Amino acid sequence: MKSGFLDKLIERLDRVGPGEVQNLLHKLLRRKGFFEQVFEALEEGVIICDPQGMVTFLNRAACGFFGLDHETSPGRRLEDVIRGLQWTLLTKRREVVSRDMEVYYPEHRWLNFYFRPIDDASGGDPVGYVMLIRDITQTRRMTEEQMESERVNALIVLAAGVAHEIGNPLNSLNIHLQLLEKKLKKADRAVYDKVSAQIDIARGEIQRLDFIIEQFLGAMRPVPPVFELTDINQVMESAVTFLAPELKDRRIRTRLDLHGGLPLLRIDAAQMKQALYNLIKNASQAMGTGGTLSLRSELTDSDVVISVEDSGKGMSPEVVANMHQTWFTTKKTGTGLGMMVVRRIVRSHGGELSIESAEGRGTTVRIALPRTAKAARFLESGDAPPRPPEQNEVIDV
Repeated sequence: MKSGFLDKLIERLDRVGPGEVQNLLHKLLRRKGFFEQVFEALEEGVIICDPQGMVTFLNRAACGFFGLDHETSPGRRLEDVIRGLQWTLLTKRREVVSRDMEVYYPEHRWLNFYFRPIDDASGGDPVGYVMLIRDITQTRRMTEEQMESERVNALIVLAAGVAHEIGNPLNSLNIHLQLLEKKLKKADRAVYDKVSAQIDIARGEIQRLDFIIEQFLGAMRPVPPVFELTDINQVMESAVTFLAPELKDRRIRTRLDLHGGLPLLRIDAAQMKQALYNLIKNASQAMGTGGTLSLRSELTDSDVVISVEDSGKGMSPEVVANMHQTWFTTKKTGTGLGMMVVRRIVRSHGGELSIESAEGRGTTVRIALPRTAKAARFLESGDAPPRPPEQNEVIDV
């Protein structure tokens, strides 16, 4: 591609002395370095290819988006550098192409790229192609959250009506079951002893349906949290204790790894227990029978991080990406309400939810909750170095 400067240089090349040529080359190198610095300063990715599709330049933003090496990527085909792109389709019509794409490595992102030919000044074939990439992950997430909110609002009236219609018969069944139990006890104790196990099963199923309805309404009509200073370790221990019988039935070993020096957090203990119940149930169902469930609390400069880790079969990157969608579930009879409730509770506490998983190696869900703000303190030159953090307390259940 020629510029006005290069055109004049070529015209005068036979009249330019060696010293002047050297000065002009230095000038060209400085200009090249200036433009490279400009490209490197951009937050948008820039990739330039020759007419055959070989990468001739890419900036660090592009390397960051796709996990590429800044030194070794030039000289490779664009199709090899970015998997999923087809050079023949991009260049077939010699026109601008603008599309969204989803990448999973090195981070899960949504990107928009703009691909266009660099035309020759004489009107011939393109002398190259430029690809501009920008990160639209945040915009897409905001759009998805807005759509999720609209869907939830549209279902609130329906959910309340359905829950009411189901809840009333369940209450009636529970009452009549209690009356039946009392009459059997009085009429014939031997008969009651024979059917008491079936009565207990029926009562347990009614309670399970009540719990599902309560969970559904909780997801549809979120209750504002009541914040109190709380020891999150105690909340985690309480959640494990509550679900211990179910975990024992599944022969799941539970391990608590709790940091001994956590600050008190302003949280709603009841809602945080509900979030942990859902995460623990999901983890236990992912493992089936046997395995290890690990709950951990950690302290960072800005957050208290609690995590629930299972030794189940894990999930693919595509499934992990979809876990943030409303109603998404990997279970045949699941509703996706559990993770929906967890996300709502974490958001209402100003926290962040993240999921890490690998097929065959289990899943870890982390909740980062902001810790109580502390005033800064300047250290004097004679101050002793800070003590190392207290060791975590490890409990096997």
